[in-house]
Amino acid sequence: MPQSVYLADDEKNIRDLIALFLSQEGFSVQAFSDGDSLLAACRQSPPDLVILDIMMPGTDGLSICSQLRQENSNLPIIIVSAKDSPFDRVTGLTLGSDDYLIKPFLPQELVARVRALLRRSQNTYPPSDVPCELTFGTLTLSPGLHTAILNNQPLTLTPTEFDFLSYMIAHQERAVSRDELLQTLWKMDWQSDTRATDDLVKRLRRKLRTQQSNIRIETVWGFGFRLALEDELS
Repeated sequence: MPQSVYLADDEKNIRDLIALFLSQEGFSVQAFSDGDSLLAACRQSPPDLVILDIMMPGTDGLSICSQLRQENSNLPIIIVSAKDSPFDRVTGLTLGSDDYLIKPFLPQELVARVRALLRRSQNTYPPSDVPCELTFGTLTLSPGLHTAILNNQPLTLTPTEFDFLSYMIAHQERAVSRDELLQTLWKMDWQSDTRATDDLVKRLRRKLRTQQSNIRIETVWGFGFRLALEDELS
């Protein structure tokens, strides 16, 4: 069965072009002219991935993205937008999108990102240099299966949250800077605004607390973050 993609963009020519390229690559595509229609369709039958424009009639794409993320923490979301400032990208990523593509773009680039994000979310073939398991305290991540177990219970993570924790565990012996995380998780290479990681960390801290974990994501002020266990912080 082909993987399903829902696409929302109020510009028909862009919507039709994206849908055409994705369909030619074997995806099942449903296109919408506004985010509200896409959101309603997702609630009826969730797709494998969502592509959202920001500026649309009715509810804007960022609000739709935030709502989708609240209702489905695993759904891969790509934002496509003409807004190209660091602040706009940070806003999109912190509201829950997994990728941010700036218009105009080549349709082939979007297809490549769709495939990459679906691989990350489903992890059909992990890189050979990734260990079978990553462990920190009572948290175990399995990159091959893309599963997380915390205190012997499943922990639900978005692809970006999973990548964040994987990177932090792999470098648990040191603090990791915000800039390093930006370049690693989202391939961003700019210094003007590093808030993209902060909202992600807040979400993860809530998830860890909900499952009564003693794992803490400690802020290293003016630099970044490090993983620690509660007894190490006392």
